[in-house]
Amino acid sequence: MRTIKQQHRAVNAPIDDLVTYRALPTQSVEHLDPFLFLNHHGPQVYKPNNRGLPFGPHPHRGFETVTFILEGDIMHEDTGGHQSVINAGGIQWMTAGRGLIHAEVSSPEFKRTGGPLEILQLWVNLPARDKLTEPRYIGLQEPEIPQTSLDEGRVTVHAVSGEWAGLRGAVQPLANIQLATIDFKAGGQLTLTIPAAHTIFFYTVRGTLRVNGQETEALRLTEFNHDGDELQIEALSDAVLLIGHAQPFNEPIVAYGPFVMNSADEIQQAYRDYQAGKFGQWRG
Repeated sequence: MRTIKQQHRAVNAPIDDLVTYRALPTQSVEHLDPFLFLNHHGPQVYKPNNRGLPFGPHPHRGFETVTFILEGDIMHEDTGGHQSVINAGGIQWMTAGRGLIHAEVSSPEFKRTGGPLEILQLWVNLPARDKLTEPRYIGLQEPEIPQTSLDEGRVTVHAVSGEWAGLRGAVQPLANIQLATIDFKAGGQLTLTIPAAHTIFFYTVRGTLRVNGQETEALRLTEFNHDGDELQIEALSDAVLLIGHAQPFNEPIVAYGPFVMNSADEIQQAYRDYQAGKFGQWRG
């Protein structure tokens, strides 16, 4: 079994009236190569006639955003011409690549009626060879994400990318990034085999889990050593887990604002390109 290096508690980092916990980066962990950033928005309940999510038009270059909508919805638009409204249970996978501008706001219906909201946004690095790839966007509703039930229905795996429990994920990314969300009922057990060389991303969204003999709870990111290939997970309560793994890129990471590149010069070029309109023109 893999041993646990450290557990990192997400920090309270509200954005306007949006409850937000930042699990990565924090003072105790900068990144888990190639996983760069995780914001956990909510859970909270919005009243009717609310302002919704505050993420108006902003640029990105050099990485991918993967957004998991657990409750509520997200209305997406970008300068690549993509538009969608993704509801609870769905995901968005946006490859910023060479650069685009996008907005992530709540739908008019959600702003009118309100309701529960909980959203995870994960930033995943792109290898140097793909930093300037053509942007793309994939928005999937819950029924479009393969899922399977295990342990007599006490474990449900939602295969977002890569392969999980024999399921091919809904998205086949440029780099071999494997991501899933797993729902546990109390007492549910799952054993996973993950190559020892891979970085594991293990974030407990809800509930309490025991992984390889150590308890972890909601709002905690568990960091593992690279000394084994087996994870034994047991749910001590109903729980939700965001899990991923990938071969680390082992490349320089230079992040500044909305850009993630391999050098400071590339960051400066990203700002020049954005200011020159090379990320597209926002219609609004």
